[in-house]
Amino acid sequence: MLTRRILAAVLLIGVLIVLGVVWRGSNGRSDEVVVYVSHDQVFSEPILKDFERDTGIHVRAMFDTEETKSAGLMNRLLAEKDRPQADVYWANEPIRADVLRQRSVAAPYRSASAEGIPAQFRDPNDYWTGFSARARMLILDRRLEHKPASIRAYTDRQFRGRAVIANPLFGTTTAHIAALFTVWGDAQAKAFLQAMRANGVRVASSNGDSADQVAKGTAQFALVDSDDVFSRQKEGQPIESAYPDQEPDGLGCFIVPNAVVLIKGAPHAEAGRKLIDYLLAPDTEKKLAFSDAAQIPLHSGVETPPHVPHLDQLRVMTVDYGAVAVKLQQIQPWLSDWERN
Repeated sequence: MLTRRILAAVLLIGVLIVLGVVWRGSNGRSDEVVVYVSHDQVFSEPILKDFERDTGIHVRAMFDTEETKSAGLMNRLLAEKDRPQADVYWANEPIRADVLRQRSVAAPYRSASAEGIPAQFRDPNDYWTGFSARARMLILDRRLEHKPASIRAYTDRQFRGRAVIANPLFGTTTAHIAALFTVWGDAQAKAFLQAMRANGVRVASSNGDSADQVAKGTAQFALVDSDDVFSRQKEGQPIESAYPDQEPDGLGCFIVPNAVVLIKGAPHAEAGRKLIDYLLAPDTEKKLAFSDAAQIPLHSGVETPPHVPHLDQLRVMTVDYGAVAVKLQQIQPWLSDWERN
């Protein structure tokens, strides 16, 4: 009888241990965090390893592919809405982060590390927060005598058939085009894109492909991300660059910050908040500024290398990223038709 009682007690203790583990996991009490990342792995993975080393929290990361950049993991998060697997989404731009807010996939979180980040780059209700930005830049063939200084050069006849742009259905190109729709209105933005098509614009598979075509001399200019420019300058390729539309009354260049989101119902919510605090800290922005990503800090006063400007040195396009997110979804069918034709 005593043996049975001992066995029963051991079994009960075992059950309680298992239940305790399950309870801790369901309440986010864990030394693990799961993050979905659409920012380039080569730049984001070192930051995540630093977080792991500094906090002791194990990171399980899933990275987007180049072909589906920004869209692939966002769609996965939407599919997992009722049974979330991720704790944090590190987006390479805020547009799709705001889509997650609209679809009730994001949870609000105001991090103390967000103090000092301009309001334009944060959701007003803290469903996402921006940090470390790229700028949309013109990459130019160095041999060009008359170099474009505006995105409107896409419709200039002197560049007919000699300009390239990344596929507008993916990545930062989609976000930039959606921003033009919000700033200019549908009619003017559609007219601009139709004029681009009539002027023989080429559509490349990605920003990197666009930049390579300019570096090889098969295209005269392209609109790409700042890291695409800086990496090719570092390699000594025959290109120059320009921040577009910088005249006093100009449109300004489109700024694309990273954005971080806490997932609603996150399995490890507390660890997720700690990761968000880490990503938004000025030290992380400094690391990304000095990396080959060459990203622009959103906190003022963060040290940068000479080729990385501060925000106050640029004329920046003023946009509501939430409105851009809504517009991005609305224009997808129209952009699909534009891309095919």
